[in-house]
Amino acid sequence: MTRIHLKKGREESLLRRHPWLFSGAISRIEGEPYEGDIVSIISQSGECLGYGHFQIGSIAVRILSFDDAALSADFWKDRIGAAYRHRLSLSLKNTNCYRLVHGEGDMLPGLIVDWYNGVAVVQAHSVGMFLSLEKIVDALIEVYGEKLKAIYDKSSGTAPFKAGLDLNDGYLYRNEDFTDECEGTVMENGHKFIVNWDEGQKTGFFLDQRENRALVEQYAKGRNVLNLFSYTGGFSIYALAGGAVGVDSVDSSSKAVAMMEKNVALNAFSNHHSFCEDAIDFVKNSPKDKYNLIIVDPPAFAKHRGAIRNALRGYQKLNAAAISKVAPGGIIFTFSCSQVVDSNSFALAVFSAAAEAGRNVKILDRLNQPADHPVNIFHPEGEYLKGLVLYVE
Repeated sequence: MTRIHLKKGREESLLRRHPWLFSGAISRIEGEPYEGDIVSIISQSGECLGYGHFQIGSIAVRILSFDDAALSADFWKDRIGAAYRHRLSLSLKNTNCYRLVHGEGDMLPGLIVDWYNGVAVVQAHSVGMFLSLEKIVDALIEVYGEKLKAIYDKSSGTAPFKAGLDLNDGYLYRNEDFTDECEGTVMENGHKFIVNWDEGQKTGFFLDQRENRALVEQYAKGRNVLNLFSYTGGFSIYALAGGAVGVDSVDSSSKAVAMMEKNVALNAFSNHHSFCEDAIDFVKNSPKDKYNLIIVDPPAFAKHRGAIRNALRGYQKLNAAAISKVAPGGIIFTFSCSQVVDSNSFALAVFSAAAEAGRNVKILDRLNQPADHPVNIFHPEGEYLKGLVLYVE
């Protein structure tokens, strides 16, 4: 096994159980590792600090274990089994879709697994996880048993390691009764949604907004709602279920809008209108005071640290438009899913937006990701979703 030797004093982050080893901490490499190999990490004193997947880049090793557990034949079954038991403990009611594995949050850095009513959709974000898919499949089959209908790999659209690997999305496993369809109906808090794990964004549905959607439902009664960046209508369905007078949903993707209309019909709602338009242009051109609940849930504005400044300007611009247009006494749910934008910076951008709009704004609640998207306490970078509930006087 390749041994990664550290520079003097660079073992501190691993002793604090942070799951990433950066390339700048490496003194020398004993051996010739291929990307995706499991390597051991050795301190200056010769102590083995852990094992992980080697990768070319600034994050040189993603730590699988700080002991020799990663070398065990039962490693994948044990880790995925632990993740499964954690999800069972959440006692999700009237819900058959959730995140099973959340990367570092489940001590499996580089791996995402989402569960859609019997279908596990897998995304490998590292070479090591991609090369481990066969073991991951075996573990999922063992953990779920007959509950598992299929396993779908959707790594190609997210993987930064495409060179030299066969990244064709498709089924890794199907039971004998499962068809070739890449679409199914799931239940979330009693609401029905059609999910397409082949053509949809991410794994098909934004499972991380489940609890925040439920909060929108509580606020929606009697309100006119505008859902910006609505995707397939998650927030819209909850607002309609909560008794909204009407809901306008806006997304620039025609495919997303078509799926949203299917979801509205599936849940038997009628007081809804969808618009395939740019969300920022739509809110700027909308009548003032028409909406008294606005949801602002854009895609990530910054995917790396170099884009933070432009992202914060984008959040300020977008939120200033929403704050300017919402009716007096209105509510705004606003979010950022940019991992590199921390909660304080996001709140400052929204503060600047309120000042720009010249209106009095109160923060009613601070929102984040749900418990099936856990944050490893030693990896605060995993807290990527942040949101605010605003009251605008």
